[in-house]
Amino acid sequence: MTAGPGPGAVPSPAAQGGGVPTARALARARRRRSAARFLAAYRTHRGGVAGLGALVLIGLVALGAPLLVGSGVRSVADAPGSALEPPSARFPLGTDRFGRSLLGLLVWGARISLTVGLLAAVLSVAIGTLVGIVAGHFGGWPATVLMRVTDWFLVMPALVLAIVLATVMSRGLVTVVLAIGVTSWPTTARLVRAATIAVESRPYIERARALGGGHGHVMRRHVLPHVMPLVLAQTTLGISGAILTEATLAFLGLGDPTVVSWGGMLQDAREAGAVSSGHWWYLAPPGIAIAVVALAFTLCGRAVESVLNPRLEVGR
Repeated sequence: MTAGPGPGAVPSPAAQGGGVPTARALARARRRRSAARFLAAYRTHRGGVAGLGALVLIGLVALGAPLLVGSGVRSVADAPGSALEPPSARFPLGTDRFGRSLLGLLVWGARISLTVGLLAAVLSVAIGTLVGIVAGHFGGWPATVLMRVTDWFLVMPALVLAIVLATVMSRGLVTVVLAIGVTSWPTTARLVRAATIAVESRPYIERARALGGGHGHVMRRHVLPHVMPLVLAQTTLGISGAILTEATLAFLGLGDPTVVSWGGMLQDAREAGAVSSGHWWYLAPPGIAIAVVALAFTLCGRAVESVLNPRLEVGR
């Protein structure tokens, strides 16, 4: 004869529901299984794992900048060295034209470059997702108008538009984020629109409409969850492009002059004549850092894309 649960025992959700799990518990279980499958598949991509490891390391260095190099490294007035010192034991990457440690500037610059890249990519993907879902869901003249606007942004060079916006608006990080985000969304919009059209052709969408589901319900509860994998992959891939664009704007002198970024370091090196004078240590660190971060995000994005859409994977 088995003993029942004690007086202080808490019954499980299945027991509370008469042995049938609740819908919320089932949804949580499905999400856990999906996350476990995603991680297991992602670990098989060596490039994606390497890129993720590099990003985690760079992110930790950026977050720990005040502890690693201190906040005074950005000050021009209190620069500890002389101008354009080559790499040494005191300054492993040399100094800039003001005598500041390039290693310290590189660590602090990671914060700005990563932040601007992330925010600009999220803004770009958010705009593209909204335009793509609305155009794919409604069709007709709304889709025609939205797609013509998208085509106009596609044929116009995004960098030129970003330069124009950064020139017209006041200089600052918000301006850089807006300039990149509002000029790089068309590709996401087209991809999401195609995915929305494919999702809305499925029978359960018709059933949802027949049961009284409105436009907002269909787009939010049925279409958006199915296009989110595509949105995630586009976000990961877009961050590398946003970081490169931010570096380009800063190199052209259109960034925020009050903060340190990798593109700003390259712009300072150009103004100091580092190319003609042979001060390679002034140019190499920020350039290599930009290339490494862009490559790492690209590797992660390709791995995510392959996991979420295995048909893209060739030769494995």
